Amino acid sequence: MTVLLKKPTAACTPIVTVTRDSFGACVAAAPETTRRWLRANGFTGAPDTHLLVPAANGGIDAVWAGVRAADHPWTLAALPRSLPSGRYRLAAEGLTIAPEAAAMSWELGGYQFDLYKPATRECPELMLPPGADAERGLLQAHVMASTRDLVNTPAEQMGPAELAEAVRLVAQQHGAKFRQVVGDALLKAAGGGFPAIHAVGRAAEARRAPRLIELNWGSDQHPRLCIVGKGVCFDSGGLNIKGADGMRLMKKDMGGAANALGLAQLVMALKLPVRLQLLIPAVENAIAGNAFRPGDVFKTRAGLHIEIGNTDAEGRVILCDALAYGAASKPDLMIDMATLTGAARVALGAQLPALFTRDLALGRELVDTGLAVHDPLWHMPLWADYHRSIESDIADIVNTGRNGLGGAITAALFLADFVPESLPWLHLDLFAWNDTPRPGRPVGGEAQSLRTLMRYLESRFGG
Repeated sequence: MTVLLKKPTAACTPIVTVTRDSFGACVAAAPETTRRWLRANGFTGAPDTHLLVPAANGGIDAVWAGVRAADHPWTLAALPRSLPSGRYRLAAEGLTIAPEAAAMSWELGGYQFDLYKPATRECPELMLPPGADAERGLLQAHVMASTRDLVNTPAEQMGPAELAEAVRLVAQQHGAKFRQVVGDALLKAAGGGFPAIHAVGRAAEARRAPRLIELNWGSDQHPRLCIVGKGVCFDSGGLNIKGADGMRLMKKDMGGAANALGLAQLVMALKLPVRLQLLIPAVENAIAGNAFRPGDVFKTRAGLHIEIGNTDAEGRVILCDALAYGAASKPDLMIDMATLTGAARVALGAQLPALFTRDLALGRELVDTGLAVHDPLWHMPLWADYHRSIESDIADIVNTGRNGLGGAITAALFLADFVPESLPWLHLDLFAWNDTPRPGRPVGGEAQSLRTLMRYLESRFGG
C-alpha cells in the first residue's frame, strides 16, 4: 500500500499541485527562490509533470506537480513511479485535490504486476487525512489492481480452477455464497444443464475442466442484479486455430470475468442494496480429439440450437448458457462483460469498451456518466436487421456472421437471443488491456468501466 490514511506530519515532503490555469497565482505567492527555480527549469504546470525544489540543506523542500484537475481520477498517477522514495503530503498552498481522486490515482500510480519480477524500487508513500472519500478511492484502486492482476497472470497459473478460487476467496471475504458446476456435471445440471459451456471447454485436460462459477450475496428483499463475465482462460481459437500474433495475448480472454468480479467486489464492499448474482462461465478453448468442431450443432440451456461457424467465436457460446441461467431469476438488471470481438477494437480501439443495450436513453446516460468520471465507454447499436446474418439454415442461430461486417453488433445480437426483451440488459465488449502506457495505467491488464457502472448502479439502486 502506497497511500496511508493518517494525518500527515511535518516530516512529509509537501506536494504543491497546480494546473496550467492556477500556476501563475501559485507562483506569485511562492518565495522568490522558488520562483527563480521554477523559471530556471522551465516548469509550467503541464499535466503529469513535476519538479523537485531543493532545500538549503541539500534535501527536497517541496515538489511542484502539474495536474489536469482537482477531481480527475488520474490526477497524481504520474508521481509514484517518478518521485524519490519517502513520505509525501499534499500542500495547502496548491490546488485542493479531491481525496477520492488523490487516493486512487496515487495507489494505482505505483501499480506493478510483480508476481514474477519483483519491483526494483520502493514506491513513495502519500499520507492523506482519513475520510470516507479517501477510503472509497483506495477501495477502487485495490479492486482495479486485483482485476489487473487476474488478467496479467499467465494461463498456466490462471485456468478455470484458479479463476474459481479467486471468486471463492472474494465470496469468503464478503460473506457471499459460492458454488461451481464442473466438467461433465455441466451436462447433468438441473434446468437443461450448461451444454454450451461444456462443449467449448471439454477438450481441456481434467485439471482445467470447464465450469460455471456462481456467487450470490445480499438480501432477497432487494432488487436483483445479475453480473455475467466471460471467463475464457486461454483461447487457442480451437480447431479454427489462431495465428501466433492472435494467440499471444489470449491469457487476457478472461478479462470480462476479471472485470465482472471487480464490479461484484465494489457492489459488496459498498453494500449496495441489491441481491447480487455473479456468473462466470470458465473454460479453456483447447485443441484435442474431442474439441468442438466447425459445423457442429449444440442445444443450449435456453433450448435454442447453435450451429458452430467458427470455434474461435467461443465466448458468445459459453455466455449464452450463463445468460439464460441468470435470466431465469428475472433480475431487475443484467450486465455482461466480455472480451468478445476484435471488431469492437477496430471500431473503438483499446480505451473505449463498446456498450450495447436495448434502452437508448440508458445507453446515452451511461456514456455521459463515463465521460463525467473519466472511465469511458461508447454506445453501439443493436441493429436488428443484421440478425439475418447469424441465422442458420440448420439451427436456430450460428455463432458467426456471414462476413466480417458489423462483427461486434452481430455478436451482441447473438447474446440478445438469450436475454428476454423485457429484461433490462447491458452488454460490454471490452479489451481489458492497456496497449500503450499512461500514468497509472501501464501496459497490461486493465479494469474498464467499473467506476462508471458503479456510479450508475448507486444512482439506480441507492446506497
